[in-house]
Amino acid sequence: MDRTINVLQFICPTGFYGAERWVLALAKHLHTDKVRCELAVTMEPSQRELELVKEYQKLGLPCHQISMNYKADFAAISHLVKLIHKNKIDIIHTHGYKSDIIGVLAAKKAGIKCIVTPHGFENAKDFKLRLFIWLGCQAMRFADLVVPLSQQLLADCKRIGVKQSKTVYIQNGVDLSEVEQTLTPQRTAPKEKRIGFVGQMISRKNIFDLLDVFDNINNRHPNTRLVLLGDGDARKELEAYAATLTSRDKIEFLGFRDDRLTLLKSFDLFAMTSTLEGIPRCLMEAAAANIPVAAYDIPGIDQIIKHNETGLLAKLGDKKTLEQHWESILFNPDIAQKVAKNAQEYVYKYYSANRMAQEYTSLFSSSLGITHE
Repeated sequence: MDRTINVLQFICPTGFYGAERWVLALAKHLHTDKVRCELAVTMEPSQRELELVKEYQKLGLPCHQISMNYKADFAAISHLVKLIHKNKIDIIHTHGYKSDIIGVLAAKKAGIKCIVTPHGFENAKDFKLRLFIWLGCQAMRFADLVVPLSQQLLADCKRIGVKQSKTVYIQNGVDLSEVEQTLTPQRTAPKEKRIGFVGQMISRKNIFDLLDVFDNINNRHPNTRLVLLGDGDARKELEAYAATLTSRDKIEFLGFRDDRLTLLKSFDLFAMTSTLEGIPRCLMEAAAANIPVAAYDIPGIDQIIKHNETGLLAKLGDKKTLEQHWESILFNPDIAQKVAKNAQEYVYKYYSANRMAQEYTSLFSSSLGITHE
């Protein structure tokens, strides 16, 4: 049997970050004659218009908003079931703890397949969030397939009890065309060294270490600037901490930006101090944009950054060594150019969204017993 597969991508968006961009990249690169991806997002009363929805609509694909009166409004399950039946959905594909819980239950009720793609596991301190994470992990065990996007996430799935027979590994991918089509900006202060970060401002990103390292660097090299793009629960606390540093006038919190790739291309160094990651989309974009990377050596990041080959790595928490790596990249052009070029070549070879979409097409087809020529 050969027919178009109808997939419903389901996510409870927290902004327009890694998981949301991943959903967009997958839909953009799938062949619509084989797989047609609709999008469903939850909307709570306090939420603003979603960037993901606006970008998804540009692809000419249907978008649906599932209203939720509060964060744990499980009436969303019935709304999803109706949508699944009405639009003849074959597979619901979920992304994130809340969407995994709701999506798995809706799939069981509607009698269709549910595929879960974990994008990362949060080491949260908040009790309610930890409870949601635990429930999401339990829901994952009842999905038809769980498809982690890094080897570390694959190991995490095994640790939380997902059967090996239910797991399929498809390596993460990034929309390289977005990076290619973004022009490198003219620098207003070309001699200034710009260190940049792009991502959510949440606990596992460990941005306090990033601020500490920059403060020490800036004290020795005043002609440096730290630019942070993104938003999140920790932003106010981070801004308050940054205000206590001697380098505070050289630290910019720009929030969520539509022009993030343009700003990314203005960086001399892309830096990360995360304690927990999948394979960060922002890291793949930095590599694709030929921006050298220095980071802590943790699972997920080590999938792309090999020390002294595609970037520079320091042991988790070793801020002193990370400072040295920053200086090597910022003030030694030979090192910066070598690791940036190697990382760019590596990402283009192994992490394209086109390759990822082909593998998902095969997965969707095989899960339904459909053969595509």
